[in-house]
Amino acid sequence: MSDDKKSPDELAGTEQPFVQHLVELRDRLLYSVYGVGVLFLVLVFYPGPSALYDLLAMPLVRTLPEGARMIATGVVSPFLVPIKVTVLASFGVALPWVLYQVWAFVAPGLYRHEKRLVMPLVVASTLLFYTGAAFCYFFVFGQAFPAIQKMAPVSVAVSPDIEAYLDFVITMFIAFGVAFEVPIVVVILARMGMVTVVQLKSFRSYFVVGAAAVAGIVTPPDPVSMLALLVPMCVLYEVGIWAAQVFITHTQAPDEDTAAKSSQ
Repeated sequence: MSDDKKSPDELAGTEQPFVQHLVELRDRLLYSVYGVGVLFLVLVFYPGPSALYDLLAMPLVRTLPEGARMIATGVVSPFLVPIKVTVLASFGVALPWVLYQVWAFVAPGLYRHEKRLVMPLVVASTLLFYTGAAFCYFFVFGQAFPAIQKMAPVSVAVSPDIEAYLDFVITMFIAFGVAFEVPIVVVILARMGMVTVVQLKSFRSYFVVGAAAVAGIVTPPDPVSMLALLVPMCVLYEVGIWAAQVFITHTQAPDEDTAAKSSQ
């Protein structure tokens, strides 16, 4: 018997017309929008847009001088900014549901060994992004904002604008969330064969220099915030090297696995 008969195509019989793919894509997009919409309505009623913004602004408000408050310079900012926060919170909470819809759309077209690679990466990347944003909110803001307030001249009244603060927070959340994706990038590069594990280990010093440059650009101008991003990135790089070895071993295609065994 030929190898094809011994190992039939896993995707045989799963082909669908192009129009059917478009219909399924539309349905998955609608399911994602519905999930975000339902969570938005829930958050509007409880705890409410204003309460969500107060929660987001808490790390900064705690460091303001006694009697100081945040201000709104735009006419509709007191209304629009909390609504924006609610939309972003809805999408953040619904992110696992959205990613599940993406997975449900692409999974039928993946081989078994590809599913063993993609699904763990999707879950891990989501958790790492959440971890990065939470680390920024609970630790970095708590260290950076007091340091920034101490640098303010006595002649300056500190009253941050609510819209400017939201833009700053979003930028920081994205920066830390993406920075915490270092292991995912390392695993993908190694699994695609663009770099080897040995090369990744030899690139450590270059990565530290690059991570320090990124941390210096995206974080507030204080050493604590910079180290708060630099140290996790370096640790996560080492985690990525270890994870790459595991993924390469357990997500090989059948022909790659056979070739690897025959070479031993």
